Amino acid sequence: MSSHRKLAMTTLGAIGIVYGDIGTSPLYALNQIFHGPARLTPDHATVLGGISLVIWSLIVIVAIKYALLVLRADNDGEGGLFALYALMSGETRKHNSRALLLSLIMGAGLLFGDGIITPAISVLSAVEGLSVATPSTAPFILPIAVLLLTALFALQARGTSSVGRIFGPVLIIWFLAIAFFGLRQILAAPQILQAFNPIWAIRFLIGGNLYGDLLTLGAVMLCVTGGEAMYADLGHFGARPIRLGWFVLVFPSLICNYLGQGAFQLTHPVVAGNNLFYGMVPRAALYPMVILATLATIIASQSLISGAFSLMTQAVRLGLFPRLHIVHTHAEHTGQTYIGFINWSLYLGCIVLAVSFGSSNHLAAAYGLAVSGVMVITSLAMYPVAREHWQWSARRAALVWWPLTAFNGTFLAASSLKFLEGGYVPVSIGLVVFVIMATWQWGRQATSAAYTRKQTMNITELIELHRGSEHFVERNAILMIPRAPHKPHDHTPALLQLIWNRYGVLPRNLIFVTVNHQKTPYVHGNRYKITVFEQTPGRGSILSVNVSFGFMEEPNVENLLEEMAQLKEIALPTDRRRWIVHVAHENLFPSRAMGGVKRLRLRLFQFLRTVSQPTYYYYGMGVYVQLSAEIMPVHVR
Repeated sequence: MSSHRKLAMTTLGAIGIVYGDIGTSPLYALNQIFHGPARLTPDHATVLGGISLVIWSLIVIVAIKYALLVLRADNDGEGGLFALYALMSGETRKHNSRALLLSLIMGAGLLFGDGIITPAISVLSAVEGLSVATPSTAPFILPIAVLLLTALFALQARGTSSVGRIFGPVLIIWFLAIAFFGLRQILAAPQILQAFNPIWAIRFLIGGNLYGDLLTLGAVMLCVTGGEAMYADLGHFGARPIRLGWFVLVFPSLICNYLGQGAFQLTHPVVAGNNLFYGMVPRAALYPMVILATLATIIASQSLISGAFSLMTQAVRLGLFPRLHIVHTHAEHTGQTYIGFINWSLYLGCIVLAVSFGSSNHLAAAYGLAVSGVMVITSLAMYPVAREHWQWSARRAALVWWPLTAFNGTFLAASSLKFLEGGYVPVSIGLVVFVIMATWQWGRQATSAAYTRKQTMNITELIELHRGSEHFVERNAILMIPRAPHKPHDHTPALLQLIWNRYGVLPRNLIFVTVNHQKTPYVHGNRYKITVFEQTPGRGSILSVNVSFGFMEEPNVENLLEEMAQLKEIALPTDRRRWIVHVAHENLFPSRAMGGVKRLRLRLFQFLRTVSQPTYYYYGMGVYVQLSAEIMPVHVR
């Protein structure tokens, strides 16, 4: 395949996956500006000012910030909030790691909330076109939307690769269609082209009151939701295809449609059903357009659902979320995953929102706040990335990123006005995910600290015991431990001390295995480090193996150990049936000095452990190898 053809196919895929959300915003965004809470009078100056705000928001936030700048911040080809965190230098993480990590965790929670709202509002807004074509169908809109959402989530377990082949072509037809209907209205009212002049946007904001301006900006925010997907999906397509799809097709089509809706509002002060998008579609094309819009919104919903799977997969592999069961739905593309728990949580949230709010206009109040929060967090994180990763001067980084942060911050403040009308939904979801991630990270650290406090023999004492033993367990024992010993004075894991205290005998061949998750997507070379403490022919060996995986990789330790055994790098037979893996089941107890809040936190952590995959299964251990589990009491402070 030639490079040009490959680029064209990749760009087609990027259009189908990346731009579904922002591409379907014209269905409901402008309705919120002229017929939403702000209730603007659609006169000449107001319409030009509102459309100018939309145009320049798309230019500044999506075209300049994301397409030209943020897409440069790739981490080994990957993008997204956690990839952005990994780009920080060690020094930055050392001084600001807690604040950065907490803000990015909150951003991940907000994106999860966005993943619940987007399918509900997108599908509802598409199906609502039926009521414009045939008002008598209005009572059936919600049931139809619920059925479509149910079918969408039920199909997730099959994977997205087969459906993905039609995503690009459908969305290309969608973008061409919205551009066509927009151009028809522009030709009828070409004065709308004055909206390209930012003076109209400035006059609009200066001429209004602060509260009204913020309400309008909160509605304008809906036009740029989905722009953050450009960076989140960077690893799937690369920066060049994403930029090409944006500037060649998506951006011009959106501009044409928004200008067309503005032109239609100028020439039609009263819009049927207060629906600008379907109002400018000829009656003969309404039903085909409803069908096309429904397909486009399903695609938009699919991209957000897949994004939630990808986000949670990264969080799990970084140790920020319980180890949920992750199913890879494509043999070649490791990024295509399915997580049943996340899928049905999203489904339940979508159905509750659709039924509770009832229409896209009402649901729009809950939309925008999550995305604006994520965009502010991204802008703040980009300053240190520009300074350290791109080697920008402090002045240059400040001149670029502080204004962009302030610009996004204005939209966040505007979206916050919708908190009581529905904005509490994504914030509440974000806080729940934040509490889960923070509690899981705390619990793992507290458990590890409790292990460290246990009195155990050191490596030197272990070697002496091993050399003096007359009897051994004739099995090749593997111990999964949180921290690998490297030096003679390092202490052995509590699990080994427990085995020795209970049985008084050591394995002939003992291997400690520790898994590290790097803050990089992939590990290239130097995946494992082997430390040999004792290796005597006929008497066995004591080894420590420290293996590393990136947060985009499948951590299968069993396969890696077999590969090392085949290469004769460790004293382990290649026949896995001759291995035994020792694991610990911790029985957690609160210490006497633990306060009430920490006790509640510990209970939440214990509950999360029940839905989490055991560590050994998550790392591929115990699939073909015999397991030996020891129950270990652990007192958490």
